[in-house]
Amino acid sequence: MSNLCLICRGTKLLCGKAYCPILVKSILKFKIKNITLKREVYGSSPPSVFVGRIGYPEVYIGPAAPSFLGNTEIYDKPEGWINKPLEEILDYRFSLIFGRTKVKVKDISNRTVEIIQEISMAERPVGIEMVFKKSPIPRIKFDEHTPPQGPTAPLSKISVTENIRVDKKIEKAYYDTDLKARNAIIELYRNKVDVSRIQKILSVGGLGLIKNRRLVPTRWAITAVDSTISENLIKEIKEFPTIEKYQVFIREYMKNLFIVILIPRSWSYEWMEGWFPNTTWNRSKEIDIEGDYEDFKGRTTYPSIGGCYYAARLATAEYLYRIKRQATAILIREIYPGFDLPIGVWFVRENLRETFKQKPLEFDNIKEVIEYVSKKTKIDFNEWIKRSYLLRKVISERKIKEWLK
Repeated sequence: MSNLCLICRGTKLLCGKAYCPILVKSILKFKIKNITLKREVYGSSPPSVFVGRIGYPEVYIGPAAPSFLGNTEIYDKPEGWINKPLEEILDYRFSLIFGRTKVKVKDISNRTVEIIQEISMAERPVGIEMVFKKSPIPRIKFDEHTPPQGPTAPLSKISVTENIRVDKKIEKAYYDTDLKARNAIIELYRNKVDVSRIQKILSVGGLGLIKNRRLVPTRWAITAVDSTISENLIKEIKEFPTIEKYQVFIREYMKNLFIVILIPRSWSYEWMEGWFPNTTWNRSKEIDIEGDYEDFKGRTTYPSIGGCYYAARLATAEYLYRIKRQATAILIREIYPGFDLPIGVWFVRENLRETFKQKPLEFDNIKEVIEYVSKKTKIDFNEWIKRSYLLRKVISERKIKEWLK
């Protein structure tokens, strides 16, 4: 390993991981060394806010900022992270120090909550000062839904040190206390507010009818926004004509393979993941395949595969809405050894958004699609067919049509 590291020096990933462990360890060590003894932080929040879920309906809430002033927007903007090295993204996250205080979810008139709401509406990074009850805990938290979270400390005092330039679109939704949260989310999205910004303002209780407003744990807010926006887009997509040919998109990125198969049929959707051994969620010796789907009528239950289902559905719906067509969408993700850090569902959403920027490969029938895609997957494609409800349905319909000829 040492010889490989000398040859690679963090540039070629010869160890097989999606990131350089030595660089990440060095970054973490440097960050911790510089913040461990400080009980006060004065810096520019990207803006960044977080609402926990442990102990609900009484949860931890707080802002985050690095210990310096400047343009820190990228530190909490997943839309800007795609194609950046994972080490760089982790560096952003390690730099953010989170102050936390416990609040009941319905207590949105709490002064600390009001300050955090103001921070979440900022159009650009805003200077804040946090005083902690004790030194930040030198610990990094990883989660399958949210981006990595840096060191945390119990908050004693928070203050904004400059005038906040508020995003007018978010401010309008915030003060419209007769607008339902669902409608506010859709309106903000239509006004081109980043999904990550909408998630923040929803999380801190800044959207919806005044009587219903409350703090929403960040991981719940992320899924709620992805689900709400995609559901609204799909409602319109169902009125569009179907695509004319089979379309295939493929993207390989950071020990992940993303495959999108669009079939010229009415809307339905399936998301499947194949986790290889020694990846984030699979420590067994066998490949684990999971997935879930919806037909034209949609879903009435939460998908077993979690928030990635909705993150991927949003990216898919955005593409179909953009081309004004509907289709049956089957999405496959293979995760290979070396990808072993949970970094949030943004990774799926933004990778698929990037995937859909490509020009699709077009095919005349499902047989041609399967022949092509089979050459790209490391998992035998017959396994994907066995696990896929929609693929088996399409193949079965094709065979019936051939038999009737």
